[in-house]
Amino acid sequence: MPGFVLQVRPRGDGDSTMRIGYTVTKKIGNAVVRNRMKRRLRALAHELLPELGVRGADHVLIGRNGGIERDYALLRAELAKALAKVAR
Repeated sequence: MPGFVLQVRPRGDGDSTMRIGYTVTKKIGNAVVRNRMKRRLRALAHELLPELGVRGADHVLIGRNGGIERDYALLRAELAKALAKVAR
């Protein structure tokens, strides 16, 4: 199971900007762990969304339990794969 869930929803308002949101539930750990996971998700989105994101859509990354221990390169590959799947 990947370290996050990606949800993408086109807004349909004619604006081509991409918006992004991050969430990590309290089930993951204490505030320090949740904030670290959000920082990783922000870094991934900053790196990949300008190239692979859906224009005019809202993107939400939901951190999952195994995401904080997972290697950053693996998370990056998973997000690239998920965005490519959404773009189809």
